[in-house]
Amino acid sequence: YRMLRQCVEGKEINFSLASGLEAKDECRSAMEALKQKSLYNCRCKQGMKKEKNCLHIYWSMYQSLQGNDLLEDSPYEPVNSRLSDIFRAAPFLSVEHISKGNNCLDAASACNLDDTCKKYRSAYITRCTTSMSNEVCNRRKCHKALRQFFDKVPAKHSYGMLFCSCRDIACTERRRLTIVPVCSYEEREKPNCLNLQDSCKTNYICRSRLIDFFTNCQPESRCVSSCLKENYADCLLAYSGLIGTVMTPNYIDSSSLTVAPWCDCSNSGNDLEECLKFLSFFKDNTCLKNAIQAFGNGSDVTVWQPVRVKNKSLRPSGSENEIPKSMAAPPKCCRLHFKLRRLWGMLYFKGTICKLDCKAN
Repeated sequence: YRMLRQCVEGKEINFSLASGLEAKDECRSAMEALKQKSLYNCRCKQGMKKEKNCLHIYWSMYQSLQGNDLLEDSPYEPVNSRLSDIFRAAPFLSVEHISKGNNCLDAASACNLDDTCKKYRSAYITRCTTSMSNEVCNRRKCHKALRQFFDKVPAKHSYGMLFCSCRDIACTERRRLTIVPVCSYEEREKPNCLNLQDSCKTNYICRSRLIDFFTNCQPESRCVSSCLKENYADCLLAYSGLIGTVMTPNYIDSSSLTVAPWCDCSNSGNDLEECLKFLSFFKDNTCLKNAIQAFGNGSDVTVWQPVRVKNKSLRPSGSENEIPKSMAAPPKCCRLHFKLRRLWGMLYFKGTICKLDCKAN
């Protein structure tokens, strides 16, 4: 391990340079030796006390092997939770309650009745707001307070405020303002998304949480839920984990569930297609949208079938937060396809060209 640390020393600021060191015999030998040890399979927990130290160890082993974000595996331990677990813990999220009043306001009120939620919510509101109109907020402190809120507050409260189901503008606007976007999200100018992604990669926490988002919110049209992993709870956890990083996403307006980081694809040059693909993973992610809708409706991946995107024009106005429920089992193809994608990633980085498709199965 010490040998491998020496191999990547000085390359932590620019992860893309680390791949060239793999060719050195000493580094290759160190990596092959570590593959036989339990340390090689270690993972971290999001929000753990020494998360940054844990991620530092993880990336010192993996950053020289991986390069494509969409093929990288999450450095975090799988949660294996379901949205239904959150519903049982949060009676104010019951289905009967969804259509009554302002759900986002109700969620904020419920937060104020919980000591932990009230403590961390007050902390980030204080850090993310200013006492004087001409004072510029401290974004670094604001982001840190937001990470603490979503890492430490039970999901039944934090998700209730961030993913609440709405029927009117007053509710959706309150939902959009949950993270105090004037400080945590918006800037005078929008940076290029690929430049923002590069900036994210220089920070262990941001890089790890972005890859966790790519892993757990990967859309797949052949799956009933539109999620490759068929787990909405993991997707929502991965999304909320990005809040408080330079890649902080938010609702782009008060009329839809479309989210995006504060960036665009202007000045992309020859990388325009790559930039648009990155931005589309946020804005057009049916897995994430269905996960948000399911949480707002008090349902889960195994008890409903979402309306397909191709029928979107036939859906009634205001139905984006509502999902018709029907018993439907996810196709076995989806879970197999997820395993094959991971195998494809491993083969890819070993220099083997291999295409595995679930369609034939």
